[in-house]
Amino acid sequence: MRFFMPADTYVEKNCVKNHKEDILKIGSRALIVTGRSSAQKNGSLQDVTEVLKEGGVPYEVFAGVEENPSVDTVGKAAETGKKFGADFVIGIGGGSAIDAAKAIALLIANPEETINCLYQPKDLQAVPVIGIPTTCGTGSEATAVSVLTRHDVEIKKSIPYKIFPVLALVDGKYLLSASQNLLINTAVDALAHSVESFLHAKANEFNRMISGYALQLWKEEIPVLKKEQELTEDMAQHMMLTATIAGMAIAQTATSLPHAMSYEMTYRKGLPHGKACGIFLAAYMREYARQNKKDVDDILGFLGMEDLDAFEKLLAELIGKPEISEEELISYAENVSKDQGKIATYPYDITKEAIFEIYRASLVTD
Repeated sequence: MRFFMPADTYVEKNCVKNHKEDILKIGSRALIVTGRSSAQKNGSLQDVTEVLKEGGVPYEVFAGVEENPSVDTVGKAAETGKKFGADFVIGIGGGSAIDAAKAIALLIANPEETINCLYQPKDLQAVPVIGIPTTCGTGSEATAVSVLTRHDVEIKKSIPYKIFPVLALVDGKYLLSASQNLLINTAVDALAHSVESFLHAKANEFNRMISGYALQLWKEEIPVLKKEQELTEDMAQHMMLTATIAGMAIAQTATSLPHAMSYEMTYRKGLPHGKACGIFLAAYMREYARQNKKDVDDILGFLGMEDLDAFEKLLAELIGKPEISEEELISYAENVSKDQGKIATYPYDITKEAIFEIYRASLVTD
């Protein structure tokens, strides 16, 4: 067994201001990477720039990261960082911004390389990255993974480089301005991370301890996600903690089939990432339970769910059940079945027919 978690992680109110000195000692010129507007609206960008100004650290802002960031966007941001002379990168936002920041940091550290290197494993290092999440799902601040959209092959895919942030600053206040849809979709992503890490070929006592705790925390979020309770500052902090812990779990194992199956839905159908992962969870757990019902029962116990029917009903209430055509089902199942890396994350033998049935159960309404 092994547990590896090199990101120096703080989860607390006013986290950025509290750890000003930790930020300032990382580098002398910063590239800040964000989405188009959320970092301005929730106050996270202002907190970071104030700290940098107070410390006399010059910075440049690249505010053009789209949802499911593309390799091309990463290349443009890296060029901005190189011209500015950045020696560290601060990713502020959801998984898109922080995942992009990791890949950007790799390109900045290796100016002789082009974006083609992102999917060509080499002995390359990245400049330091700081991860500041503003959504409650990705966990990217606690993982080494960077998932990018490759338009050349029409799919989302992780780059082969492992780039942990050196510092993760997690503050629930940035979540308070989020829409209900954003809360749901990103929280469901954290749920998927917890489930997939627990039901993984690499699962061991360490990651299951973390996954189990994340699932217990997630249970307490359900009333807010169902709009039975208001989102308070304390619950916002709780939801951010859940996401970071779930990220720590997948940092040990990686994700599994629901994430692999979701990539087709995000690329082809434009579904938000967390929602796309969530729609496959119940059917995936049913398939897993055919081999190992105890593991699935353990997850349901952590969540306070009576059975898989109750779990499926909750997810349907939160994220719905989009439909696709029979032709699309066959195509998506074929593509996932060919991804031997993701198939290997499932601890038992699984057929193409079983993958097809997970798609069908998740997306076809009888």
